[in-house]
Amino acid sequence: MSEGAGGRGSSATRDAELGSAVERARGGDEEAFAVAYRMVYPGLLGYVRGLVGADAEDVAAEAWLEIARDLGRFRGDGAGFRGWTAVIARNRALDHLRRERSRPRPAPIEQDVLDLPAAADTSGEALDALSTDRALALVKGLPRDQAEAVLLRVVLGLDGPAAARVLGKRPGAVRSAAHRGLRRLARELGLRGR
Repeated sequence: MSEGAGGRGSSATRDAELGSAVERARGGDEEAFAVAYRMVYPGLLGYVRGLVGADAEDVAAEAWLEIARDLGRFRGDGAGFRGWTAVIARNRALDHLRRERSRPRPAPIEQDVLDLPAAADTSGEALDALSTDRALALVKGLPRDQAEAVLLRVVLGLDGPAAARVLGKRPGAVRSAAHRGLRRLARELGLRGR
């Protein structure tokens, strides 16, 4: 019934392992902190990349520093930890975007690069490579509410209620935004694959 990143063991098993690692990390176990990092950081980086693009590694690293600093204040299970980290990463990403808007940019190259045709542009390949930079660029082209819902649900594997808490919205609104975003991506991929 739960929607998630899929394919890497059950969500409940992964969440239990993550919750255990986080609890041990809160007690000072550095190895457990490394386990939690390896379980959460790749999805978190994908989520941030979908929000800020090329600066994702810097923003995600800044978010992870805050996560490490405030770990002792966290209370909850593995799924709660993923949601908590997503809130922190989202806040750092929004801060970054605000700073970027206030700075003059010499030349917007990114959109020109995104508009270049790919060598092999079939929908099957695109769906298989959902975690690639190209797919994240497609997600970034969605309206913001849809992009964030897709990233939280698909990349981070959060369920509807957890994604809703991150975004400060009702679960139904997040499920609807994710559905609309995925449907729009499917249409776009279908058009490009023909």
